[in-house]
Amino acid sequence: MKKEVLCSFFFLYLICNTTQADIYESERQEMVRVIKRHSEGNKSFFEKGKMEPKVLEAMGKIERHQFVPKDLKGYAYSDRPLPIGYGQTISQPYIVALMTDLLNIKENDKVLEIGTGSGYQAAVLSPLAKDVYTIEIIPPLGKEAKKKFEKVSLTNITSKVADGYYGWKEKAPFDAIVVTAAASHVPPPLIKQLKVGGRMVIPVGNPFSVQYLMIVEKNKKGDVKTTQVLPVRFVPFTGKMGQ
Repeated sequence: MKKEVLCSFFFLYLICNTTQADIYESERQEMVRVIKRHSEGNKSFFEKGKMEPKVLEAMGKIERHQFVPKDLKGYAYSDRPLPIGYGQTISQPYIVALMTDLLNIKENDKVLEIGTGSGYQAAVLSPLAKDVYTIEIIPPLGKEAKKKFEKVSLTNITSKVADGYYGWKEKAPFDAIVVTAAASHVPPPLIKQLKVGGRMVIPVGNPFSVQYLMIVEKNKKGDVKTTQVLPVRFVPFTGKMGQ
């Protein structure tokens, strides 16, 4: 009888001491499996016919639940966008992974993100690049994202509140640029701040029409090549672009 009681107490102890991190780890790995299945069904999107393992590793490492509102943490690892306030969203995990993969980031690269939002995309870029710079136009979102970066010790991310249309001239040029809001056109300042041979990934299109995820590349002559990847739905670019 005593042995049974001790076993029951031990079982309860294990349940009570199962951390949220353990629960989220399982959900996060399931999210990665879903992303991998999506990528395997869309091989034409990827230069090597599949998503880079290092991108999947980053998606499995970064805790998405740290970047969603408290009341939505239960949906943190669902493959869907979630509202974060101010008319903005945290993007669908598969789209975050796809855009990250399309950038072809190398470990010594300097990356610029336009549209910090919750901070999740910048967080995913963090383990892949040397330095990540991110700009948010909505002050409360920018300030909250900065706190989150500090909380989870992502020390290679530098953020600021500003109009991302103009990029970050002082830190340019960038090996890669990612824009997380739909623009009616590719902002010229961002093209100028993109390194030769670098890549920009940006959704282009108006809010009430079809938007396309585009890859923008610049050659040695300064000529720009754009490649259409797939139709998407993003919140509209604000600031200068929205005027």
